[in-house]
Amino acid sequence: MSVTSQVSEKSALVLFSGGQDSATCLAWALERFDRVETVGFDYGQRHAVEMQARQTVRDELVKVLPQWADRLGADHVVDLTGFGAIGETAMTTERAIEADARGLPNTFVPGRNLIFLVAAAALADRRGLEVLVAGMCETDYSGYPDCRNETIQTMARALSLGLDKPVPVETPLMFLTKAQTWEMAERIGGRALVEAIVEASHTCYLGDRTHRHDWGYGCGTCPACELRATGYGEWVARP
Repeated sequence: MSVTSQVSEKSALVLFSGGQDSATCLAWALERFDRVETVGFDYGQRHAVEMQARQTVRDELVKVLPQWADRLGADHVVDLTGFGAIGETAMTTERAIEADARGLPNTFVPGRNLIFLVAAAALADRRGLEVLVAGMCETDYSGYPDCRNETIQTMARALSLGLDKPVPVETPLMFLTKAQTWEMAERIGGRALVEAIVEASHTCYLGDRTHRHDWGYGCGTCPACELRATGYGEWVARP
């Protein structure tokens, strides 16, 4: 995980879903890199509203972080619906969210983050972007094994070998709680950035944009909403 505090002359591609974590990562990247592009993945997710939220989040970040607006470049969307159909999980089909036989939540899409990183690395190579930035986190990670630091950094090594060049993967949220993620957003862009993330980003697995909470929109009961709500509550209650 990078802890760089100065602006880098390098360029970055942010894996960008339109959720709280990737929105915070985009702000983090804009603070650090001269040129930043974003990529989203359509894998047939039930909460497809996140794909609609992506552009809104990008637009809002430009408004609240105008000092870095000229660093934000193109957005890309990769069609991975064929891959999503393989998984048939609660993320891609209408079924109750529960634990599977391995004890993993059935919202886990096998290999999703690995596929995302392969696609992102290929796109970055063609676009001349040097660093991948992703929002995986092993502190509040819903039990997904492909969110762990060892998984991501092992994948970074494999990509570096496969592309015959360094493919660094920065994961600024890897060891943070959701409360600390809200704190990071506040540090980068103040309350304006926090409010933009609350209002525009989407996390709810059920795609609920009708119920507005202090922490944003969502059903309030799915695992993603619970993590986001708990983290927000811990953040606002801090001393």
